[in-house]
Amino acid sequence: MFATVSGNRVSEALASAIDAVAAVDTTALADAELADAVAELVEAEGRLAAQRARLLAAAEARQAWPTTLYPTCSAWLAHRTRIEPARARREVRLARTLRTMPHTAAALADGVISLDAARAIARRWRPRLASALLRDEATLVGQAGRLDVVDLERVLRYWEQHAEPDGVEQRAAARAEDRRFAASVGIDGVFFDGWLPTTTGAVVRNELDRLEHQLFLDDWKDARARWGDDATPAHLRRTGAQRRADALVEMATRSATMPAGGRRPAPLFTVLVGYETFAGRICQLAAGQVLTPGEAAALLDEAVVERVVFDGPSRVIDVGQSRLFTGALRRAIQVRDQTCTHDGCHVPAERCEIDHVIPAAVHGPTSQDNGVLRCPFHHHQRHRPARPPPP
Repeated sequence: MFATVSGNRVSEALASAIDAVAAVDTTALADAELADAVAELVEAEGRLAAQRARLLAAAEARQAWPTTLYPTCSAWLAHRTRIEPARARREVRLARTLRTMPHTAAALADGVISLDAARAIARRWRPRLASALLRDEATLVGQAGRLDVVDLERVLRYWEQHAEPDGVEQRAAARAEDRRFAASVGIDGVFFDGWLPTTTGAVVRNELDRLEHQLFLDDWKDARARWGDDATPAHLRRTGAQRRADALVEMATRSATMPAGGRRPAPLFTVLVGYETFAGRICQLAAGQVLTPGEAAALLDEAVVERVVFDGPSRVIDVGQSRLFTGALRRAIQVRDQTCTHDGCHVPAERCEIDHVIPAAVHGPTSQDNGVLRCPFHHHQRHRPARPPPP
């Protein structure tokens, strides 16, 4: 579309396209057509962002803005478009980076990768990684074209470990030093803000999730008592956010009632590694957070570490000693899949159920190869009868 327009005709062409979308009667679309239209607009946003970045990079290079009024391109962009200065800086930084990343820019312009995927790759650009990024850019873009952003981010973290092993350890140590937490008392309550590195953050998050899930089961039991088989999540007495808030209070209450000198439980970390070596670069927690080898080694003195060894992407061959007294088969499937295996679903393993690929009702074996993690919704959705089409 942009090849035949210039100057103010760019905005005219965009306005025409937006008007065409605005004229679509949503009531005249079937459900599948409406869903496809939404997805196509999101994909088109990425293609439009690629062209915006191309034009913005050219504008910055030529200093096409009123330089006597604005010291930087981002300052002009923020004022001219009335967006937040931080967003303007991100837009200019992305545009500048994509100028040096032809594979990423082309894939974004063609709709092969999403805008979020392009941003994830572009965030890896820094002087010490520039040559490795240019060398491996096509490979990373290929991964971005087939993975969702959560999985792509994990791939990119592993790539960083291979490309700059010393640098990732230094940044991990720096992040640990940046830990912070604040509890500010306001007129209406207490406000929290903070950040923890991966390992210590997992200790807090795992306990918070565990307590929140207990509260969820209590709420669900109460809803079933009141509504019977007609109970739905809408009948729960608390929202997820409210349960997490109550779980945080419960954590503090339990800490306050812990006896002096009581035994502190050692946190359990499940570390997934390749078959070759425990110290290999494939190293992450069961919830999916990638660790550097140094972060994993630091756990050995302060936590119980459960080692899970793979001989490929989908086969667990060894589960080390742990304090979890659950079946080894269930644990192997949990650490192999990590989250619900339905496309695009990332419900963590501890909230999932084990589903038979070949149903047990037709003699499907209860084995590692025939078991997958499914969140309760997708597990039960699979066994519900198909919804009849609307009349």
